[in-house]
Amino acid sequence: MKRREFTQMLGLGLAAGMSLPMLNGCSRKPASSESIYNLPKFGNVHFMHMTDAHAQLMPIYYREPSTNIGVHEARNRVPHLVGDAFLKANGLPRDSHLAHAFTYLDFTAAAQQYGKVGGFAHLATLVKQVRASRPGSLLLDGGDLWQGSATSLWTNGQDMVDASKALGIDIMTGHWEFTLGADRVMEIIENDLNGHIDFVAQNVKDFDFGDPVFAGHTMKEMNGVPVAVIGQAFPYTPIANPGHFTPDWTFGIQERELQEEIDKVRKAGAQVVILLSHNGADVDIKLASRVSGLNAIMGGHTHDAIPQAIEVKNAAGELTLVTNAGSNGKFLGVLDFDVQNGKVAGWHYQLLPVFADLLAPDPTMSALIDNIRAPFAKQLNEKLATTEGLLYRRGNFNGSFDQLIVDALMDVKGAEIAFSPGFRWGTSLLPGDDITMEDLMSQVAITYPQTTLNSFTGERIKFILEDVADNLFNPDPYYQQGGDMVRVGGLDYTINPNADSGNRISDMRLNGKPLEASKTYKVAGWAPVAEGVSGEPIWDVVSGWLRNKKSIPLVAAKQPKIIGLNDNQGIA
Repeated sequence: MKRREFTQMLGLGLAAGMSLPMLNGCSRKPASSESIYNLPKFGNVHFMHMTDAHAQLMPIYYREPSTNIGVHEARNRVPHLVGDAFLKANGLPRDSHLAHAFTYLDFTAAAQQYGKVGGFAHLATLVKQVRASRPGSLLLDGGDLWQGSATSLWTNGQDMVDASKALGIDIMTGHWEFTLGADRVMEIIENDLNGHIDFVAQNVKDFDFGDPVFAGHTMKEMNGVPVAVIGQAFPYTPIANPGHFTPDWTFGIQERELQEEIDKVRKAGAQVVILLSHNGADVDIKLASRVSGLNAIMGGHTHDAIPQAIEVKNAAGELTLVTNAGSNGKFLGVLDFDVQNGKVAGWHYQLLPVFADLLAPDPTMSALIDNIRAPFAKQLNEKLATTEGLLYRRGNFNGSFDQLIVDALMDVKGAEIAFSPGFRWGTSLLPGDDITMEDLMSQVAITYPQTTLNSFTGERIKFILEDVADNLFNPDPYYQQGGDMVRVGGLDYTINPNADSGNRISDMRLNGKPLEASKTYKVAGWAPVAEGVSGEPIWDVVSGWLRNKKSIPLVAAKQPKIIGLNDNQGIA
């Protein structure tokens, strides 16, 4: 059986076992853990992959985006498909566990039926199950592991360090980890990870001398096959996050240096070479076409859940697989290679959703998590308000939780306009859920939480929007240096993602009136990247606002008017 036929058979078999819709068209049939997690062993080299957990130790709800626009070469190409277009492209059934895991469709109803996802205790059970059928397998983490929750912030990342060691992560790279500061990162690597987890990042160098800060790769032998894993930290860390946290380090994609690292491990005998990347999916796809000697890029950063490995060929016709394993502990990728006589003879990839209701929690991990959370139980469980509607973040533009944050900023700060960063991390809440301090912190837990109030001209506001839009929609993935579009409160605007840089934003209006280029406006914000900015932490601003509100009515997320897109399958 050929590799492609084997892959298709397994993919279709998994889909068929996972709650196909009833013949009457509406009912959802429950799935069993056996139908989802029975993954036949393949080959002799095995990698498990998780990424962008953002410190979520507990099971959560997480709504996938309804807007993930691809432009130019990325138009209507994975991962820039949403909803039914995503399901059709991947051959997934509409009313099923899989449809819920991979799309926003019928999110509230499906979440109520299928339950929460992720949770390190449930993930630990799945990791152990996969390892039992794949001796010697390596668990890789693609970064954004130590940041994103109240306990990770309050313990300076220690909760996640302890949990990741207990989970059995073998190799990791980084991005938001660096917002703990260079000293803390090195302290963790030298004191906690040493002998447990290899931290690899070939593209982080000393600013003055160009020496590597971290190991560029690690070599392992698996079932008699030498393998190498090369690390690629987020290339634009000092741009997307405060540069003063890592003042002596340089980052970047560093294609030439990466090729040298690949050549080095191949010369040392590696028969399988993996790039553990935090570049983002589009950057990984381009990178795979430009370097040689990589069998796969297991990527992160853009939170894309990609159920089928993307096959990319370089100029010489060599094949590299590109994968991305979602976020928040919601998925575990499993990549198997069959290596014979020093060459890859076949491969299989599966992205497994982690449904908390279908995986029993691992007792040891559960006990560790309970101990981590116990000192903070009162703060975590404080009820701030109740939401009447769905609260979520992920998407190119405002989510309803983002809208709540900018509404609070404008009210508390007396601002006409508010900006909130286009962060991709942040969990979801269903209608009727309490909003606890833990829920709020899952949206705002960062080490630079200061809120600000500035006077910006209309010209300056347009420049800010244009700059972020170029990061998101630049036709060259190598120039996409941030997250999603800045979240905006109070301001209406039109955006053309396909336009040239500096010409994407138009028709900016405040209360129906055009914004004037020379007029100044009060603009609230938070998460300043500049050093020395003071201001009340964002969680204090929003928590006080929520306590006063007590109940939050359905939040309508303000969206820009989007033009210039014809039949783009990345927007609902």
